[in-house]
Parts: sequence; structure tokens; C-alpha cells
Amino acid sequence: MITRKSKREVEQMQKAADILVACHKVIAKMIKPGITTMEIDTFAESFIRKHDATPEQIGFNGYEYATCASINDEICHGFPREEKLKDGDIVTIDMVVNHKGALADSAWTYAVGNVDEKGKQLMEVTKKSLYKGIEQARAGNRIGDIGHAIQMYAEGEGFSVVRDFTGHGIGPTMHEPPHIPHFGSPNKGLRLKEGMAITIEPMINEGTWKSQMDDNGWTARTTDKGRSAQYEHTLIITKGDPIILTDQGEER
Repeated sequence: MITRKSKREVEQMQKAADILVACHKVIAKMIKPGITTMEIDTFAESFIRKHDATPEQIGFNGYEYATCASINDEICHGFPREEKLKDGDIVTIDMVVNHKGALADSAWTYAVGNVDEKGKQLMEVTKKSLYKGIEQARAGNRIGDIGHAIQMYAEGEGFSVVRDFTGHGIGPTMHEPPHIPHFGSPNKGLRLKEGMAITIEPMINEGTWKSQMDDNGWTARTTDKGRSAQYEHTLIITKGDPIILTDQGEER
């Protein structure tokens, strides 16, 4: 069932989002060659708990970590590990914060040291794709409008859009209906209504959009070893521009 959030519920979700954003801003300063994603995960769990919240991903279907950490050709759900990040890597850190029952979800792709021009372009296009989708996320529009805007922009820049993973509704649990694909046709799909809480989280690849699963049953990566980037916000649908709960105040 799709729920529409009350003003009080939105305020509670904003508190969770504020903790998540603050954590991402510290992680952004930590990212450098030589750090491990396990170190980042340990920090994130500690940070979240110190702010009277819990990492919602721990225990979700048996998942053991506070974050997902996906490096280079990993599309999503990479496990944090002791492998040191190298100069030129890109890494996506994805996490969900639960603050007194209210949830917020956001992923961000970070450059590790000096990333090549193609990698920089991939990250820039992916971030802009997110905001192209957000522009369409308003009451009266349809889910297809979001995906179409993302797909047209990303493919027009020479990249591909992952099909196998989507955005989603959020609250009271991490993954709620509806699914929010990052591709599709305009004026198709469920109509968006005021008060809906959703995530938009395009995963954009430099090669094929096709994915394959690692043996761990969680991590998806590109079939051609091309790199993948992802940016995600949690937002509330309104009659006008949506409320971006996880806004970091970055330039768009």
C-alpha cells in the first residue's frame, strides 16, 4: 500500500535525513586513496548511532553492514571491505538512517583522488540525471515522466541507464511501493500525489546497462566491466517542487 505522509511524519523524516546528510558530508572529506570502505562503514555506523539513530540496512534480509560501498564496475550493494581505495577509483556510498522510526535514504558517488575525464563525466551526468528526474516529481505527473527525463538525458550524453534496480517508496519500511524506474515513457504509470515519499536514485553506466550478480547474492556489477555511478535523494511530493529531504546544498 502506498502511504502519504502527514506534516508530522515529514518532519520526522527530515530529522533522519539531517543525520544522513551530515554523515555524507564527513565521508566526503574522508575519501582518499588508501582508505578502505570498511573504515568508512565503521565510521558511518558510529556516527549514526551517536546521533540517536540506527543504520537501517543492518539486518535487512541478513545484510551485515551500515552502508553499501560499490567501487568502479559495481552498480550497487557492494560490501564494505578491507581493500584500499586507489587513486582514480570512484565509489558509491549508500545508506539508510532510521531516527525514531522515520527513514531517509541517500547514495552518493565519490571520486578517489584523480579520476579521469570519462569518470568525471559519468559522475556529472549521473548527478544531473537525478535532478532531471526530480524536476518531474510533482503531484499530477506520472512515474514514467521521472524515468523518461532521466533516460533521455543520460542516453543523450552517451551513457546507459540500469534497468534492474529502481527507486522506491520509503516509510514505514525501507522499500515501499511504488517502484520508480529511471527509464520509461512520459505520461505512463502511477500518478504522483501530494505527500508521497519516494527515492530517485539513477544508476548510470559508461558502457552497457546490463548487470550481473556476484556470488554473494547482493552485489550487482556491469557485465562489460564499465564503471557505474549513482546519486540518490529521498523526497516528498508536493503540488510544486518536491521537498528534497536529503539535500546537501550542493550546486546543481
